[in-house]
Amino acid sequence: MKIAVIGTGYVGLVSGVCFADFGHDIVCVDRDQRKIDMLERGEIPIFEPGLDVMLARNTDAGRLRFSRDLPTAIEGADAVFIAVGTPTRRGDGHADVSYVLAAAEEVARAASDYVVIVTKSTVPVGTNRKVAAAVKAANPHLDFDVASNPEFLREGAAIDDFMRPDRVVVGVQSDRAAAVMAAIYRPLFLRDFPIVTTDLESAEMIKYAANAFLATKVTFINEIAALCERTGADVKEVAKGIGYDGRIGNKFLHAGPGFGGSCFPKDTKALARIGQENGVPMRITETVIEVNEQIKRRMIEKLRDLCDDSFAGKTVAVLGVTFKPNTDDMRESPALTIVPALLGGGATVRVTDPHGRAEGETLLPGVTWSDSAYDAADGADLLVLLTAWNEFRALDLRRLADRMHRPLMADLRNIYSPDDVLDAGFIGYTSIGRASRSNTS
Repeated sequence: MKIAVIGTGYVGLVSGVCFADFGHDIVCVDRDQRKIDMLERGEIPIFEPGLDVMLARNTDAGRLRFSRDLPTAIEGADAVFIAVGTPTRRGDGHADVSYVLAAAEEVARAASDYVVIVTKSTVPVGTNRKVAAAVKAANPHLDFDVASNPEFLREGAAIDDFMRPDRVVVGVQSDRAAAVMAAIYRPLFLRDFPIVTTDLESAEMIKYAANAFLATKVTFINEIAALCERTGADVKEVAKGIGYDGRIGNKFLHAGPGFGGSCFPKDTKALARIGQENGVPMRITETVIEVNEQIKRRMIEKLRDLCDDSFAGKTVAVLGVTFKPNTDDMRESPALTIVPALLGGGATVRVTDPHGRAEGETLLPGVTWSDSAYDAADGADLLVLLTAWNEFRALDLRRLADRMHRPLMADLRNIYSPDDVLDAGFIGYTSIGRASRSNTS
């Protein structure tokens, strides 16, 4: 199959590279010449483990190309995937689909033969109908179908998610479009991965419902964590105990400083807005949004308590600023709430992150960047473990404590045992959903 993918952001680039690895002929299109030049040199504009190797393999095989020329890219294409941004719209919390509609109109004006226009971007329910109307208005004589194919990629594990998905969701209106989409995903079908073929609106809703449910699960365990701290329970034991229940499952039950990233915050807000517009308030989702922000602010108070109620004059080492490990994405990261609060309270903040510096230097002005956790901890009064990168999971705790001025740790990912931290020389330790500990208690 010949496929064009519009947009070389996270979703578009991963999808294009993986489709090429299926054996399809892929052209990825982007208006940004700088990104096209990078990709043609084999350089990846995002951090995603393994993506550079797969890109090189498929460009070398001639299955993957990059271009700014959309008309040439879609010539003879069986399908065109639209994978452009749908940021939260200012003022109302809805997803901005203007880029999707603009891309669809551009495809319509350039296409001459039958093509399936596939929306890969996350869009509100009803958007694909608008896409069809926009295409029809731009080129009334074009023979086309519209399909919805939402993505379910976890940053840091996107290739595995694409190649071994829990399911593929396809929304179509015709048998002809369904046949094209089945041919595209045939390599997964042959390996018995579920392909859910449904209508446009259901496919659009599946994406939002899935992310809102997962965000709810994260927020639920974070609220339980706060209650555990007051009652003496251990949230890690609680999560283990409920996670064995097959109706609940153990995924997304890791207490932490609140969810962030490119999907959960944006998609929960969009779902809440869809509910309001249709007279069906999404009260659980609205509460999740509110509570998640409260959780981030609660982290600041935990740190302040550890610092004797004041950040003034303190030096704080922050380990990790991306919203999760194995990505360079800082969108809606808890660090964007916590670090400015530290700085605003008068602290000197040192930061280290394996891949977050490129974005972090712009988003976190006023911090000092360090090359390692040990450099960041040198002379510090507080160590904050904020992102669970692998390199932060087996630190030499005694070495850290010895380098600090006042060895205090806030383990906001529950990586370490309180006993191990205190035995290594730390004088105070706090985490999520477990009692705070000190060497004088």
